[in-house]
Amino acid sequence: MRSICLGNKKRISFAVMIAVVLLLNLLAWSSTAFCDWYIRWIFPIWVNTYGRLTGLFPFSVGEWLIVAGVVLVGAALILGGVFAVSALVSACIRRKLPKPFLRLVKGFYGFLAWVVGIVCLIMTLNCTILYHASTFSTVYFGEDSEAYSEEDLFRVYNMVAEECNRLSMLVERDERGRIVYDCNPGEEAKNMMKKLGETYPQLDGWYPDPKPMFFSDFMCQQYMKGYYFPFSMEANINFVMHPLNRPATMCHELAHLRGYIYEDEANFIAYLACIQSEDLYVRYSGYLSVLVYLNNDVVKVWIQNPELYERTAAKIEPCEILPQVWQDKVFVTEEEWDRINGKAIIDTEIVDKAAETFVETNLKLNGVSDGKISYSRVVKLLLQYYCGEGTGLE
Repeated sequence: MRSICLGNKKRISFAVMIAVVLLLNLLAWSSTAFCDWYIRWIFPIWVNTYGRLTGLFPFSVGEWLIVAGVVLVGAALILGGVFAVSALVSACIRRKLPKPFLRLVKGFYGFLAWVVGIVCLIMTLNCTILYHASTFSTVYFGEDSEAYSEEDLFRVYNMVAEECNRLSMLVERDERGRIVYDCNPGEEAKNMMKKLGETYPQLDGWYPDPKPMFFSDFMCQQYMKGYYFPFSMEANINFVMHPLNRPATMCHELAHLRGYIYEDEANFIAYLACIQSEDLYVRYSGYLSVLVYLNNDVVKVWIQNPELYERTAAKIEPCEILPQVWQDKVFVTEEEWDRINGKAIIDTEIVDKAAETFVETNLKLNGVSDGKISYSRVVKLLLQYYCGEGTGLE
């Protein structure tokens, strides 16, 4: 009788958890006000409690939770196969499966159901709701109805390109021309995010240390610079990539911990955080982080409307980017690629395609209709910041 009561309680608890997940998703998709309230009052609780707890560990807790999840799925597939074969054999010989084996199967898949339910709850609380809140630009800059001109684009592009050119000549280099910077910029990234919080209050508060990932080589194969893990409230960084990517990536991932989940907004926040730093290396990382997006939009004008490009360039000549800047703007050095591909178990092209499909699908499931293209929307935020009402570039 007691086991029956316990079983009923477990089923009721599980049903309640699933109901909460569904209700939260319904509220998230239907009410921006609810999401804004949640991010302001509830989300920081998880960062300041669970995030502080996982922050005590020097390694990425989220990364190993993912590994545990992969092991669990593998075990589920193996046990499922064993059960299917055993059931077929038992049917053929007309014997029942042993009760201990049936209890094992039932217990394992019952546990797996709870794990999946908890994962769905955590993803809803720490990720899904964030996708449906007011955007950073809406909260702090207001609704943006302006149509920015190509001249605006060229001005912002020139400002960023000129800073990249200037900083590329100021940072320390070795005899081969490579950046020399042995510091871990994690503390500076946290300080810059806190400083940015003085202007934008939602960015204020405690930040965990950005953590290097053990499987950074695998991240390189995915062309990923960092991960925000909603399961552990951590900012995780690929420490194999070129060092100039690290400061901006750290700030990007930390921005997610303040409730800004959209990639373009995290890019923009990271840019604002980095360029206020007195550290030349961190500042250079910030400008480099948006250079390609701006450059791509300038090139797009040239491809789609050459005449418009020529008219605009006659007024505002696009800045020529120094070769050194393009050399600094690299994801992974050739030496590292040779090492990574030399020992890779799975071909990088396969890993990259799988990762791109996963990210694209995840973004679209959360309402980001243009998927990974959304990263490039940071250009619109830069234009709004520099060329919107009350601002502007000289």
